Amino acid sequence: MTDTFRQTIEAWDGESVVVSHDTTTGTWIFIALHDTRLGCAVGGTRMKTYPSPVDGLVDALRLGEGMTYKWAGIGIPFGGGKAVLATPGPLGDEERNGLLERYGGLLASLRGAFRTGVDLGTSPDDLLRVDRGAGYVIGVANGHSEDPGPFTALGVFGGIRAAVSHRFGADSLGGRSVLVQGVGGVGLPLAELLAADGVKLYVSDIDAGAARAAATRLHGQAVDPDDVYDTEVDVYAPCAIGATINPDTLPRLRCAIVAGSANNQLLTEAEAAGLQERGILYAPDYIINAGGAMAFAGLYEGVTEKDELNARVSTIEDSLRSIFSEARDAGESPLASAKRLAERYLQSGGSAAT
Repeated sequence: MTDTFRQTIEAWDGESVVVSHDTTTGTWIFIALHDTRLGCAVGGTRMKTYPSPVDGLVDALRLGEGMTYKWAGIGIPFGGGKAVLATPGPLGDEERNGLLERYGGLLASLRGAFRTGVDLGTSPDDLLRVDRGAGYVIGVANGHSEDPGPFTALGVFGGIRAAVSHRFGADSLGGRSVLVQGVGGVGLPLAELLAADGVKLYVSDIDAGAARAAATRLHGQAVDPDDVYDTEVDVYAPCAIGATINPDTLPRLRCAIVAGSANNQLLTEAEAAGLQERGILYAPDYIINAGGAMAFAGLYEGVTEKDELNARVSTIEDSLRSIFSEARDAGESPLASAKRLAERYLQSGGSAAT
């Protein structure tokens, strides 16, 4: 392990990190177990090419911590963890399948210390290959793996309604403008829900063709990725990469609300205060994007009825209404209120009401 790897891990406040190198593909595997006070660590498996392996490690550590607060924030007794498969570049089908099978063997060696599901760069079929019946993949039932995207989109949709109600005092989204950044597994179903509710829709994606196709089908408007932060809208919904709210983009934002599905939307917690100072309402990412996690937790408990899973996800809207109200009364950012809520649950060992 290089000094940079060691220093990065030593600076982290989590419990442990599993590091493995897949020599066949040159992929670095990082499993970050952040906090298991509430139970075994549960989080998605991300597959992505990074500028360097250390960047993949940093992503795993940040995402693992985010999962701790996500589970605690929604009152589900799982620990926080995340896996990153940092590939050196695109993999062929045979290489990819072999990597996933070997990764499944690594999970099995942990004997349930980490359970996982779909994340950026992996699919339900990928996770079925990882699982091989071992039981360490959540969201798998009767040989079928659910797609968490629509559940996450439903939670974000409810979160946007809560934010619009709090910010504008309106119960309807009709006529409001929303810019969805990223029309992938969550952004596209979110855009569909918004369009059906009468929103003035803007969409953007690094794949310009995907953005144009979504805009045409949903009667919206495509926005160039370089123009996202300068576009005047009621709601900016980041649904792709993280850290899109940073010192460079924050002054450019022309929105009243930030509410989307991306993980780690803020580069640092300082951006939460910056949004607060500008009068921009922020829906904490690990609350608003928890729909997929909530649904998969339900599947883990044996709940298979889609209506019941959707009903669980729909509670995100009321949770955010409470967080926004608490933050307003305390004169603080919604992130501060959400974090205090999660910390109470963690410190109580899962017995505190959320």
